[in-house]
Amino acid sequence: MTTTSTTTHQTAPSAASFAGRHVLAELRGVDPAVLGDEQRVVEALRHALDEGGATVLDVVAHRFEPQGTTVVALLAESHASVHAYPEASAAFVDVFTCGVAADPELVVGALGRELGATEVRAQVVARGAGLAPAAGGREVDEPLASGMRRRWRLDEVIWRGRTEWQDMMVARTAQGVSLFCDGERQSTEATQLVYHEALAAPPMLLADELRSVLVVGSSEGVVSRLALDAGATRVDHVDIDVECVRRCAELLPYGYTPDELAAAEAGEGPVRMHYADGWPFLADAAARGDRWDVVIVDLPDEPVEVTDPAQHARLYGAAFLRRCVEVLTPGGVVCSQAGCPTLWRNDTLGRMTQRFDDVFTTVLPYCSDEHEWAYLTGRVDPVDDPVALAVSRLHRFPSLTSIDADALRRGAVLPFALRARARVPVS
Repeated sequence: MTTTSTTTHQTAPSAASFAGRHVLAELRGVDPAVLGDEQRVVEALRHALDEGGATVLDVVAHRFEPQGTTVVALLAESHASVHAYPEASAAFVDVFTCGVAADPELVVGALGRELGATEVRAQVVARGAGLAPAAGGREVDEPLASGMRRRWRLDEVIWRGRTEWQDMMVARTAQGVSLFCDGERQSTEATQLVYHEALAAPPMLLADELRSVLVVGSSEGVVSRLALDAGATRVDHVDIDVECVRRCAELLPYGYTPDELAAAEAGEGPVRMHYADGWPFLADAAARGDRWDVVIVDLPDEPVEVTDPAQHARLYGAAFLRRCVEVLTPGGVVCSQAGCPTLWRNDTLGRMTQRFDDVFTTVLPYCSDEHEWAYLTGRVDPVDDPVALAVSRLHRFPSLTSIDADALRRGAVLPFALRARARVPVS
């Protein structure tokens, strides 16, 4: 469908108006019949553009065989497009508007409602001058929970690209140099040490010995450094994403330096780098008889189920925890990033708490009061008072910036909502 208009710009835009917002979005959960109907997609886009205050100059639509539709709208403010994939019940959406009269975020939200999408994921990029106070002006729209997102202003994008496994970006933000993977913040210069201490210190305090540590994930390399600081003489680091690990060493001001990573890759020194999937790596290690005092699993937040197609999903399951147990020394421990304790996004923590209780006799939680994450450490043997044992070993760390005896005691108490929730079996 095509319409025409003779509307034109009467004057050239001024330098001050050379600015706009560009929204890149995905609509999911849309009825395939809706996406396959060219006219319905056109009407939905027109209505959404009207609601967002945009001025439509022209609309072009094309239906593909056997399925799929592309609709492009030329706007007085710039453009909008919808690329519909009925077979995936999804659509890619691109809306860019110059100036401040039209609101592309409203357009995307309205389009999602018009098409009946169950999920709208969007990233907003501020382009040109005047809309973003910092150079570059780009943003990351990070999903937090259902209906909740967190927006990061990017003062400078240092590197952005697609590795074999994920989209990766290193950028300067209000929290310093920051790492984003698949649109989610992984670590920042200002908070990374708080996060990694909360992850690594409790298990390294609960383990009877601290000679050998296995790290699965944790691309930045901070955990390896913390293990060496606490007295470990051997650290094996396993990560599937070669480029991500190397980019982190090259670009982040924390974690491995390029020289340290090169030595670890060559097997020279106490840290050894292994580029592998953690699942078969643990199976092969168990078969060889390899053992570690501490196993730390540091992954992105869990997908909805361990059967999710995301590569790391199964590493959150009870089966993988049991696989970790097989490579422990006597008195050894397993620790995992276990999600968030806040009420509106604690699904992962609830699932992981159940799994740790099923696999381990002793479980030590740590809910950080200076970061948003929670962690669980398990031992297969009984320990009468794991918190007291961990506190008694604080001398293992020459310095900690965010954990002391009081923090360990407080962090060991799971949120009331989780303690009160009825326990049900999970996969």
